Amino acid sequence: MSCCGQYEVSGRDVSPREWRPQIYRRSTDVVWLVIFCLFWGGMVFIAGYAVTVGSAERLIFGYDSFGNTCGKKNSPIKGASLSGQDMTNRKHVFFLNTCNVDIKNHQINSLSICVSGCPQEQLNGLEELKHFAQYNGSYLCVYSLNVSDYTEPSKAARLCPKLPIPPSKSFPLFNRCVPQSPACYAHFLTILINVVKESDFFQRIIGGIMANKEYIIGLSFFAVVLSFIMVVVFRFIATLLIHIFIALVIFGLLFVSGVLWWLYYDNVNDPNIVLETEKENTKALLGFAITATIISVILMVLTLVMWKRISLMVQLFRIASNLLGSVPLLLFQPVWTLIILALFWMYWVAVLLSLGTAGNAYVTADNLVEYRLLSGIRYMWWYHVIGLIWTSEFLVACQQMTIAGAVMRCYFNRDKNNPPGHPILTSVSRLFNYHLGTVVKGSFIITLVRIPRIVLVYVHSCLKGKESACARCLVKCCTCCLCCLEKWLRFLNQNAYIATAINGTSFCTSAKEAFFLIVNNALNVTTINCFGDFLLFLGKVFVVCFTVFGGLVAFNYNHDLNVWVIPLILVSFFAYLVAHCFLSVFEMVLDVLFMCYAVDLATNDGSAEKPYFMDKELMKFMGKSNQKLKRTSQSDKPNLENNPNTELLPMGTNTA
Repeated sequence: MSCCGQYEVSGRDVSPREWRPQIYRRSTDVVWLVIFCLFWGGMVFIAGYAVTVGSAERLIFGYDSFGNTCGKKNSPIKGASLSGQDMTNRKHVFFLNTCNVDIKNHQINSLSICVSGCPQEQLNGLEELKHFAQYNGSYLCVYSLNVSDYTEPSKAARLCPKLPIPPSKSFPLFNRCVPQSPACYAHFLTILINVVKESDFFQRIIGGIMANKEYIIGLSFFAVVLSFIMVVVFRFIATLLIHIFIALVIFGLLFVSGVLWWLYYDNVNDPNIVLETEKENTKALLGFAITATIISVILMVLTLVMWKRISLMVQLFRIASNLLGSVPLLLFQPVWTLIILALFWMYWVAVLLSLGTAGNAYVTADNLVEYRLLSGIRYMWWYHVIGLIWTSEFLVACQQMTIAGAVMRCYFNRDKNNPPGHPILTSVSRLFNYHLGTVVKGSFIITLVRIPRIVLVYVHSCLKGKESACARCLVKCCTCCLCCLEKWLRFLNQNAYIATAINGTSFCTSAKEAFFLIVNNALNVTTINCFGDFLLFLGKVFVVCFTVFGGLVAFNYNHDLNVWVIPLILVSFFAYLVAHCFLSVFEMVLDVLFMCYAVDLATNDGSAEKPYFMDKELMKFMGKSNQKLKRTSQSDKPNLENNPNTELLPMGTNTA
């Protein structure tokens, strides 16, 4: 049998060994895989129930206040005189009080009707409303009112929209007439989403995003380009490039800080700034300038302290860059994971919204129709939320296990000039054949920590303003502790997945071995990880800072934009997310490499019987060598390669 194209194990005198990561595998944590499959059986049942009991047509096509689904012929509802109408040609939902809608008892207080088209221009009077109905065939008043009566103020006040009617456009997916003026649009989304109680603040956010949407899209694309450039730079990095990169980041931050202070000074002394929003932009410039200055000073101090470790970072990225050069598809693993997560989230949202439409029709005293949720739906919601967290963590953990398996296969390969074939496909195959249960168990542990955090946040939001200061402090302390516990568990889980990829053991065994391995090599592993993460952090800072700088220049010199603080924060968050997505692969590869390095040190001593797997440059840098192997004659090399003693020993049996 061949192993990575390097070892051939004959059946002559070789007995099975505990540690052969490239050959011997067994399924791990099978019980947890069965539990996960049963759990997903419940998820499928909920999805089927939501499709059967819920009304997807009401969700997709929309419905009016009288129980009619827009775009289809409806059946009458007992007690509702305006139900059961043919709405085949009326495919859009129109709210009669669009700019002043409100929510009362989880219901929108504005009447809604089905119309054949949304008004493209503002309608200021009843005559314009009547003219629009006659010439466009879209009736914006309640069905019981004839077109000839649209101009009667007494009837129009009760059955027609409040004037003036803003221009609106049908939302592409759910066929709702959404107002196009920024103020109305913000208020409309505030009510529909019902996210926060400070509606004025939320209106400004939505209004700012809508007014600057072209800039936001352009800056987001700019962040993607910068992230890709950083990946290319890290791929071909060398000593000179590291020095240049650090210098660019430091001087770039100083330059950005100087420009921010200059812009702040220019705005403070500009007599044309009189609007309150423009004054708030000046305050925001001051905040950005102070923040950029503080970050610049901190990074300069850290760089001076870490300057002696530059050679260590060179070695670190040399190994990772060579490996990524051999397996370039590793860089695209976050993309595949993001696509799968997006598909799953779309499915999850569709099922959740279908559950929200699973209700019975009730006729109110005003002859309107309300749909009330069925009993037990809320429990299904919570089950569905747990499924969202667990499955999302499971998919992210699968990415970590895939990268760990591919990097491990390349590291534990004697011939560094000929990497093993298809390491990613082999890693995925081993994941699905042997270690899905381990990934399920690790992701479930993270889920157990996240659920209490969500419950605490939900309880805090429900009791906001009613709880005492002591209770509020207690909730925040519990949330902080759970957050720290989650971060520590994520670190341990990642190393447990790496140990499973190397040793093929169950989750608990791998977590224990990884923990003790990290403790035994704490100085080396911590130093390498810290400096590697620091350099990657500089890359993220580079992407975010220059994206924000581009946004500041674009927003500040476009005087037609009054609100741009919130869009700029949104752009900076997206820039960091994109940079983190690309550079996290480097981070994971570095963690796997040095876990492999720790295993290599724990199971080998550089002798002819147990030579190191690390390459010569890393051995030289770490002060290690295969001295006994070097003294071996040239004629003995084939025997060493075919000798089973050159394989690693079990982690658990090594006492060194």
